[in-house]
Amino acid sequence: MTGFIVKRVLQAVFVVLAVTLLVSYAVRLTGDPAVMLSQGAGSITEQDLQNIRAGLGLDRPFAVQYLSYMGGLLHGDFGRSFAGGTSVGRLIGDALPATLMLAFVSLALSILISVPLGIRAAVRKGKASDQAIRILSLVGLSFPNFWLALMLVLLLSITFPLLPPSGWEGPISLVMPALTMAIILSATNVRLVRTTMLETLSAQYIMVARSKGLRERVVLYKHALRNCAIPLITYMGLQFGGLIGGIVVIEKVFNWPGMGTLAFDAIASRDYPVLQGTVTVLALVIVVVNLLVDIAYGIVDPRIRTR
Repeated sequence: MTGFIVKRVLQAVFVVLAVTLLVSYAVRLTGDPAVMLSQGAGSITEQDLQNIRAGLGLDRPFAVQYLSYMGGLLHGDFGRSFAGGTSVGRLIGDALPATLMLAFVSLALSILISVPLGIRAAVRKGKASDQAIRILSLVGLSFPNFWLALMLVLLLSITFPLLPPSGWEGPISLVMPALTMAIILSATNVRLVRTTMLETLSAQYIMVARSKGLRERVVLYKHALRNCAIPLITYMGLQFGGLIGGIVVIEKVFNWPGMGTLAFDAIASRDYPVLQGTVTVLALVIVVVNLLVDIAYGIVDPRIRTR
């Protein structure tokens, strides 16, 4: 088991290093921060731009800049924002809790929606309720997340002013962004739960449990659901990465004070340190979650440790 964990940790470290290298290089293709910072300052010469680049450390070779950034990361220093000189670590510390809260609430809400519906569809295979659930999940898969977010704002904030349209006004502001993400996630999860439950319900031990006279609810939730939980947990853990990616758009639509909004604003202002820091931290979160899923899977199923 120790060798399995070490192998997965080394893979995770490699992924994070690859992400930081790719992001550090790609972000420099988005434009010149010196030009963005000099806008509105009147007549700017090329020498002025060079001075700004030198002050930001952008006149050094890329390899030197990257090694300097990685050296700072090893000491917990993400650098300082080009706009205002605020510590990137402080900006991330303010935004990360909001993103994680939105992600976990969305995932939990998705589980509460998809598991009962998936089980219902599997138990009622071929019946009207099964067809209706499958159609609804297909419709959910067809919705772009930003469109669904805008429709919820139109319905629940404008047509029926029940919820705040954007920003943070307390826990109630979490409802619409979390519901948007949960609907998108549930569309896939319902189909997964249905498929795994259909396979499990056809197993011999389920027929034995029913022949013993156990109640159907006990058979479904204690025996069938428990045994198909491994692929569900694995998929939902891997799904967390896509969830974080989708949150970037959702946060911007709802003006949510999280990492997505921070990264989006950094792209617009060519703020390299902020964008590098946000992507690095989000990559770390995704890698850690997937690492924990791998380890949990290895504990539950020893056969996985040999792969």
